[in-house]
Amino acid sequence: MRQRSALPYQILVGVEPIPGGWLVAPGNLQGIMLAPQPAFPVPTLADVLDYRPAPAIVALHAPVGLPERPGETRPCDAEARARLGPRGGSVIKAPSRRLLGATTFEEAKRVDPSLDIVRWRSLARAVEVAREVQSWRQRVVWEVNPELAFSEMNDGRPVPYSRRSELGRQTRRHLLTAKLPGAERVLAERPRGVREQKLLDALADLWIARRIAARAVARMSDPPIWDEDGLRMDIVC
Repeated sequence: MRQRSALPYQILVGVEPIPGGWLVAPGNLQGIMLAPQPAFPVPTLADVLDYRPAPAIVALHAPVGLPERPGETRPCDAEARARLGPRGGSVIKAPSRRLLGATTFEEAKRVDPSLDIVRWRSLARAVEVAREVQSWRQRVVWEVNPELAFSEMNDGRPVPYSRRSELGRQTRRHLLTAKLPGAERVLAERPRGVREQKLLDALADLWIARRIAARAVARMSDPPIWDEDGLRMDIVC
């Protein structure tokens, strides 16, 4: 039986990959009120999962549950790209489990000839998630995508501007500060060396964590599909 927290609130976290580790955007949920807290980087996903006090929900922007064979596409990835339209490129196709052992780009290309450099650079994150997230952890760990969050904040319409443009960042800041009270203070306390774009994404992940807590999410794979290790392959928003 899961022990009740001695704290008067639950801890939710949005987790975004960054160079050299992960960016954690925590928030304290008391009743229906979520109070975002200052974000901070950690070097490994294990640091997130071992965080104390333990988070009730980890909204993780990384693939959880992988297809077995190279070239396969998870239905949740295809659905997320379709929903995002022009922003669909933000959904990186999850690697197959057979790719996880590759140590060079050339070796990985032999396993999956369709592999591109963007997916190769994200492979180390998938390896770390596959190592740290077992099926029982999915009671707490949920796969998310920040662009889906921004689309939901924008009345179901994908943000028309790139995340990398100043107008795109301004639009996402406006959506976050309107939908997540307290986000403006966290954005003003951005950790040194962390790009604003990544902090915006981590806070969007946190916003989805709040929706998960309220059981108000949409699934990109409904009903969910499980991989051969019993991990649920789904993205929620």
